[in-house]
Amino acid sequence: MNDLNKRTLSLSRTFNAPIELVWKAWTQPEHIAQWWGPKGMKTKVISHDFSVGGTWKYSMLMPNGDEFISEGVYIEIIEHKKISSSANFKPMTEGVEIQALFEKDGDKTNFTFNVIHPTEKYCQQQEKMGFMNGWGSVFDRLKEFVETT
Repeated sequence: MNDLNKRTLSLSRTFNAPIELVWKAWTQPEHIAQWWGPKGMKTKVISHDFSVGGTWKYSMLMPNGDEFISEGVYIEIIEHKKISSSANFKPMTEGVEIQALFEKDGDKTNFTFNVIHPTEKYCQQQEKMGFMNGWGSVFDRLKEFVETT
């Protein structure tokens, strides 16, 4: 395997919201549907078994009417600290691991999102395809959701 750092893309945010609320936004289907996906997409939670070994599957409807499926299996869950999952975002990204890391900072939450790719080359391709803009838009929506809920 290649060096983990060369296979990982990361984004960080600080949310003006308590960690308990940010955690709920990530773990409860009714909240996930409100922010998951880039701006302009509507998300439907098809399945969501929030437990280690549990699966999740979401459908995002693109503005042009096409459907974009995201799904995975939970690998590790440490309450208010870490959620790790396999992930496929069909048809654009498959076979990655996503990690959501949470850190309490008073009434705020420091958040880091990592996507670990199987190879360095695949990681570079994903970055060129717009990883930062796409996931940046998702976390802008999450920020708005947790800061206005």
